[in-house]
Amino acid sequence: MFLVERELPVTIDIRSATMADTLSFPEIERSSGESFRTLPDLAWIADDDVMSAEAHQRYLATGIVLGAFDEERCVGFISAERCDDGVFHVWQMAVALSYQRQGIGAQLMRRLQELAGEQPLTLTTFREVVWNAPFYAALGFEVIAEEALSARLREVLADEGAHGIPVERRVAMRWARQLSRDS
Repeated sequence: MFLVERELPVTIDIRSATMADTLSFPEIERSSGESFRTLPDLAWIADDDVMSAEAHQRYLATGIVLGAFDEERCVGFISAERCDDGVFHVWQMAVALSYQRQGIGAQLMRRLQELAGEQPLTLTTFREVVWNAPFYAALGFEVIAEEALSARLREVLADEGAHGIPVERRVAMRWARQLSRDS
């Protein structure tokens, strides 16, 4: 099972991101993607496009954007948008490679879960990649059966496929306070 709890060697502060903070997000996402180089069939993801700072900045107004800071240096982030159906969709979470496997991603997600309150969260991720679906499952997310996917999530998955992501390896997941094992 994927570990989500580890003692941190550094003190990480999770707080709302600012416009200026989002300027570092593409670099953090690029660093985070380096983990995919360990998976030969998905190694190409390390060289794939990343979300622009401008995309994250839009989520500052329409959702929740958090940064993980080692002192004043942003080392991770999570960006979620409130969708028309009242659900927050997590578009991206990334932790710089040198800060991974220290519980920072779990801290980011738990803080987002707190801020979302009674609003559910959704995301799409790789089913079998250990730091993807198994990681999120450990944080209380559940896989959404294909026949239960909303039109919004079907569209997200189709868009991922159109951009070269192997959708047969993807899964949509949902977290809601009543589903959470932590609540």
